[in-house]
Amino acid sequence: MTAAPGSVVLASCMRNEGLFIVEWLAYHSLLGFSDILIFTNNCTDGSDLLLDRLQVLGWVTHIRHSPPPGVAPQIAAMGLAFRHPAVIRAEWMLHIDADEFLNVTAGDGSVQALLQATGEADVIAIAWNLFGSAGLTRWDGGAVLASFTRGQGAPMRRTIDHKSLFRPSRFTSAIDHMPKTPKAPPAVAKNTQGVVISAESLDHPKRSRFKVPFGHVTFANASIHHYAVKSLDVFLMKNDRGDGMGLTHAKYRIGSQFHSRYDRNEVEDRSILCRWPAVEARMAEMLADPEVRRLNDACLGAFRARRDVVLTPDRIAAWTAPPESPDHDPAGLDPD
Repeated sequence: MTAAPGSVVLASCMRNEGLFIVEWLAYHSLLGFSDILIFTNNCTDGSDLLLDRLQVLGWVTHIRHSPPPGVAPQIAAMGLAFRHPAVIRAEWMLHIDADEFLNVTAGDGSVQALLQATGEADVIAIAWNLFGSAGLTRWDGGAVLASFTRGQGAPMRRTIDHKSLFRPSRFTSAIDHMPKTPKAPPAVAKNTQGVVISAESLDHPKRSRFKVPFGHVTFANASIHHYAVKSLDVFLMKNDRGDGMGLTHAKYRIGSQFHSRYDRNEVEDRSILCRWPAVEARMAEMLADPEVRRLNDACLGAFRARRDVVLTPDRIAAWTAPPESPDHDPAGLDPD
């Protein structure tokens, strides 16, 4: 099958993200993706039912899966993605999470404008732009993009990481941050300014970071707005949901290295809200369906009910670590 020139598929792995799905999907449906695939596993909040309904209405392709024993959910989902017709026929693919929003500032703000700005490549490394809690402690509904508008403002040495926009036909597989094993090496990797960067990590089976000199870490043309913390209760409930890579660690604790590094509130950054009127309109269009609205409300209700059970004072105390305490850091956040 020949890829359609310029076509880009968006893939995401989600579990119990129901209270954020409509906003995430509405936003990304406006950026020029040819298909949006969401893979879920073992949901208990009703988000799989919400996605089923959104699929019936044509907004998304929802793939339920059960990862084999010992296989991380995101790795299992990417294996399925590489065999999916939408990915096979796409020229490009982006894999991001439910707490990540692609913000393209090149051209008309579409993913195609980003491709035009960077030039010929096999992989484009899109830097994380971290957004913090903005002091919110409790989530009772609302919009992520409008609620969390304080972030890091500029690249920081302690928080360098990327997600990848890549040509799936050139690779045999992908992990959470990048494709792996080019079929015809060497692969060409660039940052979002179009500067060639090292593609060495693409040949390493587990490495999830590009080897990028700090001077080549850029938010020019695009960045991934990463809302890894959100409100305090949402952050702590990640312990209950589990890690997408199937890892056991203590990073989702107040005062952990992860928490202190990712709760960035240095500057006000509302750049992504230039699309907000269109996003609101798209959300309203989705929620005009009574079943979508019912299922969306049920996901928020499920979150509240589970939060009330899990986040007892004793549990919150147990999930609070001394500032900058050591924790397992599977993403390799320390600069090397």
